[in-house]
Amino acid sequence: MTVCELRVNGRTLQTLADGDETLLTVLRDRLFLCGTKRGCNQGVCGACSVLVDGYSVRACLKLALDCQQAEITTIEGLQSTPGGRALQDAFAEKGAVQCGFCIPGMLISAVDVVSHHSTASIEDIRTGLSGNLCRCSGYRKIVEAVHQVVEDNAAGRDV
Repeated sequence: MTVCELRVNGRTLQTLADGDETLLTVLRDRLFLCGTKRGCNQGVCGACSVLVDGYSVRACLKLALDCQQAEITTIEGLQSTPGGRALQDAFAEKGAVQCGFCIPGMLISAVDVVSHHSTASIEDIRTGLSGNLCRCSGYRKIVEAVHQVVEDNAAGRDV
């Protein structure tokens, strides 16, 4: 075991980690940040998505020790990101949440889309969210919620 120092949601946290331990395992099992979901554990479903230096990554595929110099944002810290609160509000307003299991990963990917594609089209949004699987919805309301935030940003409405 090695001491692992991670910057998570604006705080520097220390824990122990094995060299082969994933960021997902450390976040959930050692730091008790359980909003990041363990889905397929193979990088396919997107439920474990977190922001690493502002980009959405699959925490189940990323080694924790490789993230020691990075800024990590989980769903628990999303409200402090640009657009994070606006996206959460838009998901609620558009009825984009059903069972909720995929929503943390969807929101993380949506923050990535909104942050890096200020004029994202519907197709850009679909592409940005394409790595996140949802078994409950047809994705329409999720895409509409993200598009609303993109439109609000373009119109200069504070998000």
